[in-house]
Amino acid sequence: MNGALVDPADVPEWLRALVERASELTPDSLGWPRNNPPATARPAAVLILLGDSASDDGPDVLLLRRAEGLDAHPGQVAFPGGGVEPIDDGPVDAAIREAVEETGVVPSGIRPVATLPELHVPNSGFRVTPVIAHWREPSPVLAVDPGETAAVARVPVRWLTDPQNRITVSIGRHTTPAFLVPGMLVWGFTGGLLSGVLDLGGWSRGWNHHDVRELDAAFRAAEEADDVGFAG
Repeated sequence: MNGALVDPADVPEWLRALVERASELTPDSLGWPRNNPPATARPAAVLILLGDSASDDGPDVLLLRRAEGLDAHPGQVAFPGGGVEPIDDGPVDAAIREAVEETGVVPSGIRPVATLPELHVPNSGFRVTPVIAHWREPSPVLAVDPGETAAVARVPVRWLTDPQNRITVSIGRHTTPAFLVPGMLVWGFTGGLLSGVLDLGGWSRGWNHHDVRELDAAFRAAEEADDVGFAG
């Protein structure tokens, strides 16, 4: 069951709306239909880690770019996360463990505040629980294993909501929300989930929904984006 894990009054004001609305959601609220995942779908979790940026730019979110040599989703941008293992005490524990393994974040500085509805990702065979967390004590992050992670970024929410950095990507007959981050095109499952989180948090701004680009053109645009500075 999704919902708040803490009293919404006990989180920073900029995070409060997101925590309050978590209990009201269905998978469709995030623009991602559940599609009745089969019994074989493996439970997984991703960590949507939000903190106050060091440069007083408001909140930011932790993202990573997967290594190009991986068999699954090479080079794609994602939230830290992965499959729920027997050693994990549920999806929250799994999301934090995976974030530590992938980005080196210090877990004591992370406070889980809400979970969102489980989302089925047919291409990977996972049913994913998004875990919202407050990065109350930020720590340095890096690509722990270059064979798995090419880069790690703390991306300001203000950058993601800038209309110049939001587009729609066309892949065959399908489209997906996308974000242009220097060296990182955020699209697919992560782009759709990030778009939903920005809406729920009350951060989204108006943007050109008619700016639809093919995937190759979108990647080129991300490569040309101005540097915002990130570790990895």
